[in-house]
Amino acid sequence: MSLNSINTNFGAMIALQNLNSTASDLKTSENRISTGRRVDTAKDNGAIWAIAQGQRSQSQSLDAVKDSLRRGQSITDVALAAGSTISDLLNGMKEKALAASDTTLTTASITALNEDFKALREQITKAVTNATFDGANLIKSGGTSIGALASADGTSKITISAVSLALGGSTITVGATASFATAAAAAALVTTVASSITNLNGAMAKIGTKAKSLDTYLTFTGKLQDSLDNGIGNLVDADLAKESARLQALQAKQQLGVQSLSIANQSTAILQSLFR
Repeated sequence: MSLNSINTNFGAMIALQNLNSTASDLKTSENRISTGRRVDTAKDNGAIWAIAQGQRSQSQSLDAVKDSLRRGQSITDVALAAGSTISDLLNGMKEKALAASDTTLTTASITALNEDFKALREQITKAVTNATFDGANLIKSGGTSIGALASADGTSKITISAVSLALGGSTITVGATASFATAAAAAALVTTVASSITNLNGAMAKIGTKAKSLDTYLTFTGKLQDSLDNGIGNLVDADLAKESARLQALQAKQQLGVQSLSIANQSTAILQSLFR
């Protein structure tokens, strides 16, 4: 092809191709700077985008796991608080019953101690009934066990079994209507209350261990989610310092491309001067 042609300006064509390429690279760099991502859509890098999306899905699923664990924490915290209160009440009941077991007391004194004993007993029922969070009660009679999520796919759970702390149950064997009218009856209740305290301590220890498991796994889940988010960033995030330098270079290249195209477009004018 002739270099001196007014029909085909090869130099202008090359200059325009280079200018278009620079404009495309400039657009890519500007997009990376505005989004902060090197891979923002599947068009940028299909394989990396698919991997990142899969990890984002897992990271978002861990939010549900954390919410479930926190709910489990709240339920167990309420149960433990109620259990601690019940333990104090049982200690008070034991004290009253032990005091009433003194055979030298008058009937009036035993009656007064019995009234205190019954008041403490009734507070246990109230504590058990009110130990509810979000409709879940671990310590009432017939309470429902809870299973907090422990994996992003929902296949693993941390189960916390319900333990009845209701009066007259297997843990607190003191009857719902327990009372005493004589020193002998009070002495018998001392043994029953002491046994209930021992049972309660064991039940609270089990719930406390599970509560600790929830705390530990919640911490682990948070660290796991942070690691996933960091890994996603390593895959898709742009190096902004590098992109900023690249942007300035492309802007300079674009200006030079415009000048090059302008010079190439002047070649026809040079040819015209040959015929003057």
